[in-house]
Amino acid sequence: MKSLFHLAYNVVDLSEARRFYTETLGCTEGRSTDTWMDFDFYGHQLSLHVGEPFKTENTGQVAGCLVPMPHLGLILPLTEWKELARRLEAATIEFILEPSVRYEGEPGEQWTMFFRDPSGNPIEIKGFADFDGVYAV
Repeated sequence: MKSLFHLAYNVVDLSEARRFYTETLGCTEGRSTDTWMDFDFYGHQLSLHVGEPFKTENTGQVAGCLVPMPHLGLILPLTEWKELARRLEAATIEFILEPSVRYEGEPGEQWTMFFRDPSGNPIEIKGFADFDGVYAV
């Protein structure tokens, strides 16, 4: 990994967010106060602050589907993606876009799923069998 990203956004309830990000997504909690908390989001720093979540609209057109914009995204190796998809399905997460494959057999083949955290923040998780395909054309 060349660098880490840091993303900070608002959630309505820190306790609810803590449960979702640690128990459901498997993130490790870092530093926290009464108004914010950090997570190791699969090797990146995610900071959640108490406040009004950002407004989203289903304006992103990807493979014939409208998806929420803006959204947080993450790319995982396919084996980890499948494990997370199973965990989310077992937790009966309501998906915006069910776990599925896009561009099958084409450059950039990817597995994807979209869902929201308890505050309504949209998250997309992609899985790639080979990271060389992330920017394939």
